[in-house]
Amino acid sequence: MPELVQTVARFGLLVLLWLFVFAAARTVTKDLFAQRRPAAAGGPPAGPVSAPPAPGGGGRQRPAQTAQWLVVTTGELAGRRFVLSGQTITIGRAPDSTIVIRDDFASNRHARVAPVDGQWMVEDMGSTNGTYLGRARVTRPTPVPLGVPIRIGRSSFELRA
Repeated sequence: MPELVQTVARFGLLVLLWLFVFAAARTVTKDLFAQRRPAAAGGPPAGPVSAPPAPGGGGRQRPAQTAQWLVVTTGELAGRRFVLSGQTITIGRAPDSTIVIRDDFASNRHARVAPVDGQWMVEDMGSTNGTYLGRARVTRPTPVPLGVPIRIGRSSFELRA
């Protein structure tokens, strides 16, 4: 009987080892294929990000505050400000991202911040470790209020007026 138990334990260990190998291979291929994914229409701008035009307003009503800046609050780029120009901003480790962050917890194509119908939306692009808005994980395009942190790995970003 002990020989049977020993044989079953060996096969069990072998199965667990192969499951680990397949999980590691899946993670590596997912990251590699993310590099080859073509940029979406309306992708990152070719040049520097510029300021949007000032909102028109000939009345007494004060226009609602709109985001003018994407500010890095923590991480390697802390203190940097990026002007929002109405174009999509991609964040990740890939060199063609609008904001390149060197962070082991960020994916090559980690997240996208884009204007949709007059408000800024954050979308996770299939990252391994996820994108967080405040304390909630982003699972679909989500509106970003001013001052609420977007966390990607060790970096945090905020929209500011």
